[in-house]
Amino acid sequence: MNAAAPSTSLKWRYFRQGLFFGVVRLSAFLITATLLLILAYIFMNGFRAISWDFLTLPPTDAMTRGGIMPAIVGTLYLTVGAIAVALPLGVASAIYLTEYARQGLAIRILRIGVNCLAGVPSVVFGLFGLGLFVVFLKFGSSILAGALTLGILILPTIIGASEEALKAVPQTFREASLALGVSKWRTISRIVLPNALPGILTGSILGIGRAAGETAPIMFTAATFFTAALPRSVFDEVMALPYHIYVLATAGTQIDETRPLQYGTVLVLVALVLGIDLVAILIRSVMRKKKRW
Repeated sequence: MNAAAPSTSLKWRYFRQGLFFGVVRLSAFLITATLLLILAYIFMNGFRAISWDFLTLPPTDAMTRGGIMPAIVGTLYLTVGAIAVALPLGVASAIYLTEYARQGLAIRILRIGVNCLAGVPSVVFGLFGLGLFVVFLKFGSSILAGALTLGILILPTIIGASEEALKAVPQTFREASLALGVSKWRTISRIVLPNALPGILTGSILGIGRAAGETAPIMFTAATFFTAALPRSVFDEVMALPYHIYVLATAGTQIDETRPLQYGTVLVLVALVLGIDLVAILIRSVMRKKKRW
């Protein structure tokens, strides 16, 4: 009886473990399959619209023909501008919260606020950007206003990822550096940050994907219905791929005729985001290799 009991308990434990791993594998398979199906659907419906003219010309004939060059350029400007705004602020905030701030009630409340901001709908950020940057600061509908709004939108994501990356650096690295007489800031800049940089870039990758695909914030602050000219300054309005897709799918008078253009634009947007993410992933991989050596 005593020998049978542990055997039964062990079998039940293995069964539960196998069931758990089976559910995890099934979940991963379903997520991957769904993503591949979505990408395949977009590709099958959009690849016919892709051509050199489509990628290099502005829209024509009430946006039922032509290309999406101004929208591609506008999306790049807004995305790069958002990262340029959010990355330094996010990393600096994470360094303060992790390395300098005295941990207490105020810091816990601040972290809760940052986490809450990560879940705020993007349209709220759009209205905030409209009120602050467009109206109050008189930037108008422009690349600058849109980039600042998108930067604030992705700031909580970058702060959270940067904090976790900094916390993952072993405390012994800091203690050894400080024991050798190195100042705290030099320890952070020369020891902690280089080791945390791959994790910080992971947060930046997530931010890039969200900034490039948002429609609500830029429709209030930066995007225009149509312009054939490329922007000449940060105070110009721009076309953007997410807003262009919205316009083609909802605001046009010939929605069915523009259906291939809609899917083609979606395909370009997905490829653009994946391309930017791939560059960031390669940079992160190189940094990880350097850290090993």
